[in-house]
Formats: sequence, C-alpha cells, structure tokens
Amino acid sequence: MRTINLQYKSDEPVIDLVKDTLDKNKQALVFVNSKRSAEKCAEDISRTLKKSDAAWTDLADKILHTLPKPTQQCSRLAACCKKGAVFHHAGLHPQQKDIIEEAFRKGVIKIICCTPTLAAGLDLPAFRAIIRDVKRYAEYKGMSYIPVLEYLQMAGRAGRPKFDTYGEAIAIASTESEATAITDKYVNGEPEEIYSKLAVEPVLRTYVLSLISSEIIQTADEIKEFFHTTFWAHQFKEVNKLNVIIAIVLETLIKWEFLHKIDEKYAATLIGKRVAQLYVDPFTAHTFIEALKQTNVTTLKPITWIQLVTNTLEMRPPLRVKQKEYDEITQKMVAETGALLYKEPSMFEPEYEDYLNSFKTAVMLCDWIEEKDEEYLLQTYDVRPGEMHVKLKTADWLMYALSELATLLHQQPILKEIVKTRIRLQYGAKEELLALLKLEGIGRVRARKLFHNKIKDLGDVRKESVEQLALIVGKSVAENIKRQVGQNP
Repeated sequence: MRTINLQYKSDEPVIDLVKDTLDKNKQALVFVNSKRSAEKCAEDISRTLKKSDAAWTDLADKILHTLPKPTQQCSRLAACCKKGAVFHHAGLHPQQKDIIEEAFRKGVIKIICCTPTLAAGLDLPAFRAIIRDVKRYAEYKGMSYIPVLEYLQMAGRAGRPKFDTYGEAIAIASTESEATAITDKYVNGEPEEIYSKLAVEPVLRTYVLSLISSEIIQTADEIKEFFHTTFWAHQFKEVNKLNVIIAIVLETLIKWEFLHKIDEKYAATLIGKRVAQLYVDPFTAHTFIEALKQTNVTTLKPITWIQLVTNTLEMRPPLRVKQKEYDEITQKMVAETGALLYKEPSMFEPEYEDYLNSFKTAVMLCDWIEEKDEEYLLQTYDVRPGEMHVKLKTADWLMYALSELATLLHQQPILKEIVKTRIRLQYGAKEELLALLKLEGIGRVRARKLFHNKIKDLGDVRKESVEQLALIVGKSVAENIKRQVGQNP
C-alpha cells in the first residue's frame, strides 16, 4: 500500500482519480456494484470532461446504431462515449461490448465504468482499477461485502504485464474506519475456499450421463474410481456418502430411462445418448419428455413451448415479478392455463415464485415474437439488449433440444410447431413473416417492409421487379434475394 497525492480535491474521489489518470495519459476501469450505477457513474464522469474527439464521435455513432432501433440505453452510452467515458455491463449488446473493449485496447477510450463482469477473463491495458463499491445488495442480507476473490479479480485488472510495469488498485472508503476494514479484509485478508461445482446435483448428473454415454466409465467400480480422483472427492472426504450420492444419481438416470444396466455395466439408452450430446441437464430433458407426452390434452400455442423452456434451471435467472405487477402476471397466467404444459404449483409451495417468474419471462419472449422492439422490452420488463441476447441464445438451445426429443419420441405433428416457435424466437417475428425470413439477408425489419408492400412469400419475390424491390430493401439486397429465388437481377 502507498499514498497517492492528487491535485484534484473535490467531493467526488472517483472523478478526481479519473482526472488524475487522464493527466498521466493512462487508462482506468471504475468498478461499481450494479448496471444502473455503471451508467450513472459514466454519465457523471462524462459531464466533467470538457474535451471532445472525432474518434469518440465515430465510436458513439457505431454504438448508437448497433440495434436497428436504438434504445434509451444505446443513447445514454453514445452520449457518454462522445466525452471519452463509457459504461460496460451484462445489459449491453455483445457488439457494443466488442466496440468498447477494442477501443479501450487501442487507447481511444480511457475510462470504463463497469460491473465486476468485466473483471473475468479480459486482458485490458488499465493502469488503474478504481473499486468504488466493495459492498453489493444481496437478498435477505442487504448491503454486504463482496468476496475477497471478487476484489482480487477486479484489482488484478490493473497493470497487466503486457501493457504496464506496474498498476494501481484503489478501493474507495468514505471513513477511516471503512478504510481499515477494507485493508484488513481485502489487502491483508485470505481469499475464500474454492468449491467444486461437481457437488451441484445438475452438474453431477450431467457428467455421469456424459461419461457413461461416451463409454469412458461403465461399471460401478469405474464410476467410483473416476469420481474419487476429482477435486470434489478431495473436498468431500467422506467416501461412503460420496458413493451414496453417485448411486442415487445412477438410479435416477435409470428411472428416467436415460441409462440401463446390463450385467454389471451401465450404458446409455438411445435417448440418453442424445440428451448427453445436447448437454442439457437430464432433469430438464426428463421434464421435456413428460411434458411432450401431455400435448394431446393441451391447447398448443407459442407460449406452450416458450414457458416450457423458461421454467428450467438453464434459463435462470428468470425475470422477477415485482409487487406492482403481481396481479397482472397472475391474471395472464390464469388466462393461459390451458396452454401450459408445466402445471401451476400451489401458491403456498416454495416452487410457486419460481414458476411465476418463469411465466413472466415467457410473456416477455412472447412479446418479442410479436415484434416488440428492444426499447419496448427495456421499458416494460427492464430487460436490456445484452440480457435479452443471452436469454434468446439459451432459449434457442433449449428449443433445439426440445425439438430433438420430440423427434425421438415420434411427435411429428407437434415438431412443426416447436420449430416454428424456435424460428420466431431467433428473429423476433410474427408467423406471417416466416416465409420471407428464409431469405439470407432478410431479418424481421426488412421482412416487415416487404410484407407491408404486399410481398408475402417467395412467389411474390419472384413476381416483383428488382427495381421495385430495391425501393423497399435497397439495390444490393434486392439483387441478392432475386438470385436466391433463382432469377438473375
């Protein structure tokens, strides 16, 4: 530890440190505890920076137009970027993250206000890691100190060997007693123990099925021997209890018909092999299979399949139902009861809240396939474009798994509906646009423009002149789609 003397002496230590960093022609990451805080911190800093730069303006324009229709978040980020300070968190679109990270590596952007997600795995030329918040809100605990390991990850972003000979990690304290507490806990304290993820049941059953399906392990002795050499076994120490846990997982996988036992050897069934290849939690696959068997007693709609995938461990965290929207969400859920394959638990059961949250997530995704844009989703559900991107990627994976299981179960009549819903999720489009979405280079925006101009399928594309198509989607796109339907433009 050492003392840093600053020429700036305002009531905002973060801004003083940022100005000092810029005076040194260095770069800094400012770590805060939430997405909203990162945005506000970047705005506060940008207001104090008087300079402007043409490169920042160009970056701001790229950021603003990443999405077809910029959201309020895009506008805030672009406005900050014009002053040379930006924010970075999980809510940003992946392309916006890439733009920011690349600009920081090149030294064009020198200040990023970010959440701790930026501390994991990125090698950036930050001379300083300014850790403004060492506390974060946790449910049932209130504001609590972050783990030491998380602090070390953030501090470790400063002074990377490839960029600097040394760096500075600075934690902000408002009082002397807080400074002492931070020093004791984070500078002189010990990191927390690292625990094996194999101890988590979904992970264990996934690996057991995968290892047996790959024929890496087959007998009970081989299974025990394999897991006894893992870090999990080293931590667990009680071998008998470990064997009991593995035995329960094996029995469960046999009960779900993903494994069968011949003599003393375990082997994966046909459907068990496919589940292992899909790399979904076997519990999720079992739930899908049981739900698919009930489709003859359900009114099938897009929300049928969407709610099926949102109520899984893989889709966590779901959107949380706020107190003010509780009645609205429950009413919508009652209205869709006949279309849901997951039956609603009793409101007195512990699973009820998770179920309600999963339903809200499904409603949000249903709005997406009804062509609601990112700004609508941000304002209505507080879902940022980056978070939406992650949800859609996960939903696409799970919808594919669902379609594969439906194929194996010979559920051909409903397979078409599942595939249709998956495509609508990929594009965020209504069913009427599906024919046009088959064309390369046509997303939901261009497809909607074509549809509004009475071009509704590939036959209409063939009939229309390339000149008329060019007025709607541009010359190069018009020529491209003409070639795709077998015509020379």
